[in-house]
Amino acid sequence: MALIDTRAARVLLTALLFALGLGFLYVARHTLIAFLFAILFAYLVDPAVSRLERWTRSRGTAIAVIYLLVVLLLALFFFFVGPRIGRQAQRLTEALPGLLDQVSSGNIAVTIGHEHGWSDFTIRQVGAFLANHRDDLLSIAQRAGIRLAEAAKESWLLVVIPILAIFFLKDGRNFGEVALSSIHSQPQREFMEGVRSDLNEMLAQFIRAQLTLAFFSFLVYSSFMGILKVPYALMLGSSGGLMEFIPLVGPLVAAVVIFLVALLSGYSHLLLLVIFLGAWRVVQDYVIAPRIMGKSMELHPLAALFGVLAGGEIAGVLGVYLSIPVMASLRIFLRRWRLYAEKRRFGPLNEYVLGSEVVPRP
Repeated sequence: MALIDTRAARVLLTALLFALGLGFLYVARHTLIAFLFAILFAYLVDPAVSRLERWTRSRGTAIAVIYLLVVLLLALFFFFVGPRIGRQAQRLTEALPGLLDQVSSGNIAVTIGHEHGWSDFTIRQVGAFLANHRDDLLSIAQRAGIRLAEAAKESWLLVVIPILAIFFLKDGRNFGEVALSSIHSQPQREFMEGVRSDLNEMLAQFIRAQLTLAFFSFLVYSSFMGILKVPYALMLGSSGGLMEFIPLVGPLVAAVVIFLVALLSGYSHLLLLVIFLGAWRVVQDYVIAPRIMGKSMELHPLAALFGVLAGGEIAGVLGVYLSIPVMASLRIFLRRWRLYAEKRRFGPLNEYVLGSEVVPRP
């Protein structure tokens, strides 16, 4: 009788290799995130590159032209809109320490209470509550500043991601073909081809939908708050558009920040602002987003929430953003694996469309 069971040894070795792989991915998560964002950026500009390639007959030339156009568009945006956003951000930054001091001391309750007609009793109660929780409020503000500083430290990705994306745009198709060429089993090859096809469709649709939703949010926030004369409207609208990229948490944080800045700045039409923020969230989540996203990103709310929380723990804000496409990719893999397993057991099945269930051939 053998001292070591061969089957048990293979299982233990597989588990060890899997654990080592996960450990490596965790250690190299920042580099991996840069590559994942580069892939998403490549999916964003690939349709324009492929269309221009038909005219130039050179993919390298098409990539260079599209990159030049993107740089020109960004330069125009920052030339015409950037200075106004910068001035509003500077004014808010200069006013923020004084506003925080008024909040932590409770004096803000007197100012806001007199503007909105609060009773003396309510003003005293709110002021006492803020003064008693001074340390907690300062701690929250400090943590928010640390989060912003951590996000600013990742600004190097703005330079690295477009450079990495060039390689994916130029040789991405070859990478996929090389990976498939290493698989010789026909069922396994069909499985991998199906996964690749669905991932291509999902990721392309996801990044373009996110950019569209962010643009709509920026346009609506800036326009409506500008009409309502909300302080720092353009800067808050830009922040709301950027926060749209962060699933679930981003829009909520944007609404809270807009409300708090308006409240602390002495804005008088707070009820109208709250109605607008709620109405826009309903329109964005239940009217615009489903039409743009389609069925490729359908995730159960619990799965999406788990992905967001896990992504935040692993890689902060960037991990939160990548959580939804990663969870959707796992969903695609599991559905394709189910189709592959059913085909091995019962024979050929009808192919399923992305977003549908696997249905055996009648």
